[in-house]
Amino acid sequence: MEGTLDLTHTDYPGLRVIHVAAGRIDSAAAIQFKDQMRELTHDLDYRAVLDLRNVKFIDSSGLGAIVASMKQMPSGIRLDLADLQSDVARVLRLTRMDKVFVIHEALDTAVAPNGI
Repeated sequence: MEGTLDLTHTDYPGLRVIHVAAGRIDSAAAIQFKDQMRELTHDLDYRAVLDLRNVKFIDSSGLGAIVASMKQMPSGIRLDLADLQSDVARVLRLTRMDKVFVIHEALDTAVAPNGI
């Protein structure tokens, strides 16, 4: 169904990977995205990585939802991004959000023990 977004997660020692299955994070999905991110991260005491490998499109609402998710993380807990498609990476570069987030080229490097 259009506008629905399901996030899943995989836990590793000291790390939660949050997988986005949807191909878009846009205005139709932004509120649901923020709500699900809050549920998955509200009590984390370790780093999280947002796996964006399936996301091919992000608009300003989607980017705002990701930034809001970063800001709602518990104090001192980092939200990294991983596996960005070229169009999504371009949006992050154009908005200079690539300077705000730690971005991992591949999920494997984010999950590796030294994936700082």
